[in-house]
Amino acid sequence: MKIALVYDRVNKWGGAERVLLVLHEMFPEAPLYTSVYNPKTAPWAKVFSQIYTSFLQKFPFAKSNHEFYAPLMPLAFESFDFGGYDLVISVTSEAAKGIITKPETKHLCYCLTPTRYLWSGYEEYFKSRFLKIVSQKVVAFLRDWDKVAAQRPDRIISISSAVERRVKKYYGRDSEIVFPPVEIPEVAIVNHPRGGYFLIVSRLVGYKKVDLAVRAFNKLKLPLVVVGTGSQAKSLKQKAKSNIKFVGQLSDEELVKYYQGAKALIMPQEEDFGLVALEAQSFGVPVIAYRKGGAADTVVEAKTGIFFDKQTPESLIRAIRKFDKWHPNKEELITHAARFSKEIFKRRFLKVIKNL
Repeated sequence: MKIALVYDRVNKWGGAERVLLVLHEMFPEAPLYTSVYNPKTAPWAKVFSQIYTSFLQKFPFAKSNHEFYAPLMPLAFESFDFGGYDLVISVTSEAAKGIITKPETKHLCYCLTPTRYLWSGYEEYFKSRFLKIVSQKVVAFLRDWDKVAAQRPDRIISISSAVERRVKKYYGRDSEIVFPPVEIPEVAIVNHPRGGYFLIVSRLVGYKKVDLAVRAFNKLKLPLVVVGTGSQAKSLKQKAKSNIKFVGQLSDEELVKYYQGAKALIMPQEEDFGLVALEAQSFGVPVIAYRKGGAADTVVEAKTGIFFDKQTPESLIRAIRKFDKWHPNKEELITHAARFSKEIFKRRFLKVIKNL
């Protein structure tokens, strides 16, 4: 069976990229199709023998500022030819699901979320009235196309219960859930002493709500370590007091050391799934998470973490104080994370393909 993989853009590193690497393990001969590819910011993609890009690859700044070309993304993916493939797997939170395949080619869509800036995250992306007005026609066009594009896959897999509900709400389609894979450490760290700091592992962009945690920890004056980079890095550092440490982007080996010494992981954002929550649990580190989105699938109240209900510093502070009175069972945390292992993901994903 000849297979191709499709992804929105290859210019960063995160949870979706980890999924792509597991799919590459499963289908090592499958080439990768994408709108733009930046080898400098996505060195992980070098494992693919072939990466095919769209016409946008030659456009100015497209590899680093793809958002400028959002109106052209539909055409970029519709221009690919998949006539020689038996199965195409799209991994997408935007336009990759809109590829066009012939009837004899099956299309399986692994949906990370319906296009966030058009649907569930619209208010976050278009906060000002002026921006809403000037983008109105473009957004209307993209929403119409997005709905049509979502009908093209033969089957849709959602990454979480929250995404399953969004796919039904925005696209009117049923989907089944296959949770993304978590790399479970070969030797879990169970008996290390409870660390002295709280930890955030995140891209430093608006919807991740790291600013909320910074404001909370400015008041608490407790140690917080922030791992990650992004457009808000500079402003967050300016707001943070001396008890908050920013360590930038880390290698997997460096990140493991921070997990091993952490008291708890803080997740102030609404995640589509939230692989980092399970990464933390795989090292016996509990999670303090906003009670919405993918956290409902990955965190068990009072067993693997503590929830807070409002995205405010005060609500997070109350959860942290509640956490200080709780004593989690580290073996239980690790056992829970193992339910989302790479082996289980592969088995469930292959079952969907077989049924398709």
